Amino acid sequence: MMEFVILGEIVAETVDIDAFDRRIIAIVRRNNLAPARTIAAQVGLSESAVLRRMRRLRAAGVIVADVALIDPARLAPAITIHVLVELNQSGLRMEQAFAARLDRCPEVIGAWNVTGRTDFLLMVSVPTIEAYQRFADDVLASDENVRDFETLVSLREIVRFDPLRAGLPL
Repeated sequence: MMEFVILGEIVAETVDIDAFDRRIIAIVRRNNLAPARTIAAQVGLSESAVLRRMRRLRAAGVIVADVALIDPARLAPAITIHVLVELNQSGLRMEQAFAARLDRCPEVIGAWNVTGRTDFLLMVSVPTIEAYQRFADDVLASDENVRDFETLVSLREIVRFDPLRAGLPL
């Protein structure tokens, strides 16, 4: 059965997967470099069947990318800042324009359109507080549609980002 889920203006088609697909996905979510023969042994399929299923899952957009999770603290010191942004006008076009502007900012490592008194929650990573001040001035304070923003500086990470932690259904 195929369903269509509307996400803003994007229409995503859901994909039917079986128990073998679920087990394959669970393995590659933890280690996308696992060889097909290892996955095959764990799920009870042949190596060629696993490779076929992996190609199908990629073609269907279930597996979107093969990425590495990086520990930014090992690369360079960084300050993580959460920013609550309230817009003057929060219609679809204004929100899309603001989102497009954020997408062009390398300091923004996460952004969510949220409910409540604010319109957006941003996660910003900068090397210094001065760099954040430049970002806030150039991107937020200079935007006529930004009514207000609140800066929350992270003191320490309590729970590390881990997409498996939520136990997303497979």
